[in-house]
Amino acid sequence: MQKADYEPIVAAALAEDLADAGDVTSDATIPSGVQAQGDLVVRQPGVVAGLEVAAHVFDVVDPVIEFRSGAADGDRVDIGSVVGIVSGPARSILTAERTALNLLARMSGVATATAELVAAVDGTAARISDTRKTMPGLRVLDKYAVTAGGGVNHRMGLYDAVMIKDNHLVAGLGIIDAVSAARERVGPSFQITVEVENLNQLRTVLVTDADRVLFDNMNLKMLREAVEIVGGKVVTEASGGITLDNVREIAETGVDVISVGWITHSAPQLDIALDFRSDH
Repeated sequence: MQKADYEPIVAAALAEDLADAGDVTSDATIPSGVQAQGDLVVRQPGVVAGLEVAAHVFDVVDPVIEFRSGAADGDRVDIGSVVGIVSGPARSILTAERTALNLLARMSGVATATAELVAAVDGTAARISDTRKTMPGLRVLDKYAVTAGGGVNHRMGLYDAVMIKDNHLVAGLGIIDAVSAARERVGPSFQITVEVENLNQLRTVLVTDADRVLFDNMNLKMLREAVEIVGGKVVTEASGGITLDNVREIAETGVDVISVGWITHSAPQLDIALDFRSDH
């Protein structure tokens, strides 16, 4: 992730919080010369992600603020871990606090959810992947957090890969003609994925130029049979109804990728707080 990826996100988040008046509470109650030091403290175990983004928030609010990381993205952290230390003008730190924590806690929550699934399939060949079910405007952060948790990214958007789903087939062409038309449009370098719901559709996909097949909401028995039919000819992906309880069984069917929407659209934030040091 490059700085240019998150700069506009941070700018928009700060504008949302500060508008034209700024932090009226801190400006009214804290003398301008007061200095403070605070710890970014983890309240629950998890995997941290987004420290660079949080540091950027503090820097944008006031370049005088010093941010020191106490961990690295992808690190597993326990309750009480200090993942960052900020020092500088108290007003400025408090002005940046909520935006920094919102982004850091969300990204760490996504990384934590991903890491739990990755751990659950350890020892299999399956990789845990995200989807496009990300928070609008935050996709680059969500997908970065997935990689920090040990997962892999699916396509970034509609622009960088072809995925032919059921509605494309209903509204447009059949599988064979749809893949042919897509390949003609995007050329040989683009990945083409076709979603299938049954084994007959799968067999049709295998006579096309598709690179990947997505098994949508198949039960375990059908998944095993589908993987056997594919026989390594294309990349296989399972999606739909994936939970921590069933992900291991799905991985053991032999699929290459397991894509999970909830790790970005519903993962709970990791509880991280900013505590000022009273002795500073």
